[in-house]
Amino acid sequence: MNFYNLSQHKQLFIIALPMIFSNITVPLLGLVDSAVLGHLDQAYYLGGSTVGAMIITFVTWLCGFLRMSTTGLTAQALGRQNSRQSLLVLLRGLLVAGCIGGTLILLQSFYLTFSLGLAGGSAEIQFYAQQYVAIRIWGLPAALSNLVILGWLLGNHKAKAVMWILIVTNLMNLSLDLLFVLGFNWQVQGVALATLIAEYSGMIIGLSYIIFMKKNNYQQSLKQLFQRIGQQLRHIKKDLFERSALAHYFKLNRDILIRTLCLELCFVFITFQGARLGDDVIATNAILMNFVLLISFGLDGIANATEVLVGKAQGQQDRKQRSSVVQLALFWTGIFALMYSLLFALAGDFLISLITNIPAVVASTKQYIHWLILLPILGCWCYLFDGVFVGLMRAKAMRNSMIVATFGCFFPLWWLLKDFGNHGLWAAFSVFLLVRGLTLAWYYYRVIAKQTITD
Repeated sequence: MNFYNLSQHKQLFIIALPMIFSNITVPLLGLVDSAVLGHLDQAYYLGGSTVGAMIITFVTWLCGFLRMSTTGLTAQALGRQNSRQSLLVLLRGLLVAGCIGGTLILLQSFYLTFSLGLAGGSAEIQFYAQQYVAIRIWGLPAALSNLVILGWLLGNHKAKAVMWILIVTNLMNLSLDLLFVLGFNWQVQGVALATLIAEYSGMIIGLSYIIFMKKNNYQQSLKQLFQRIGQQLRHIKKDLFERSALAHYFKLNRDILIRTLCLELCFVFITFQGARLGDDVIATNAILMNFVLLISFGLDGIANATEVLVGKAQGQQDRKQRSSVVQLALFWTGIFALMYSLLFALAGDFLISLITNIPAVVASTKQYIHWLILLPILGCWCYLFDGVFVGLMRAKAMRNSMIVATFGCFFPLWWLLKDFGNHGLWAAFSVFLLVRGLTLAWYYYRVIAKQTITD
């Protein structure tokens, strides 16, 4: 790799910068939710919404395979210049998203009862969590479809479109948050309803963009475009449900699903264990987790660009370009991680004071600043190599790395450190992130970097 080749840096940041800006809007919205509820008079408003959000987020993050596989497969189809395959990836993803979302709506009573039983917490936490989930669950079909839509656009190098879709929908969510909670005093229900409306709005905006993108590509009227799409759908209907293609799609997504399930178990465990340690602790963990998401979503901007560029190089069977992308992404991931650590070292106390003014929660959260300083350095490598392996569509390696980090590291280490309370929980999580990065890096340099591209 010629590190001083500015065109390579530019190629990375053409995709990475829009993704960084758009990704950061997601945790920023979570921080605004926390700030709105964190300035109410009781900690259980924030705690209840946190537990409720985790119950819904468990599903959307578990279905992160929809976004990952869509991006990787679409990027490889782009590298092969196979527009038909790209359309099949989009349609399969939307079909699976709709089925999963609809099924959970039908089973919502069972899912809510089971989840709240696992969560524990005070009666107030349980009450407001139930209020939150009862509204948000109706947005799952849209939320899951958005994963597919954004993944498909990203795989097609439409990072700016992804950025604007996320910015617009999150600004809408923010505005409705303030209106419903501060204006109408709807508290937790207001936060949930704002997100529900934003999710369906995002789906409509995303699908509309794809339609008009196709219209411009073909230089046709909307009527002609829909006629063309109808003809294509009739022709590819057989391919859409072709047995071997579906088997490959679900095998790929199975491994990503297992990988994401392990990650979700860790996040859910942190939330639910915090609930058992008291209302102030769960509110503290809610704030800390939003900062963690701010770190991870920001660093994911580089990882997202890596997914696309590695996937394209894989489709073009260009090993040299693939290696160049990985080395460049590693450098910039390290730079951004250092910037995050410096931010929390210098302004951590101030950032916490912006989120809540409840004295007990402020005092509790400030005890954990050192974890926020360490996490970007420890965790940035796993975010980056996730992007590399998504682009390569090496889901099995991602799965195995996550299993080792979860069951060989996170839970055993928490057990050993449980007498340290919440600090033991965050120590286990920090090492968990580090182990993920180390195992993926080992596999990449030991196995993949030495292989000739065959697919």
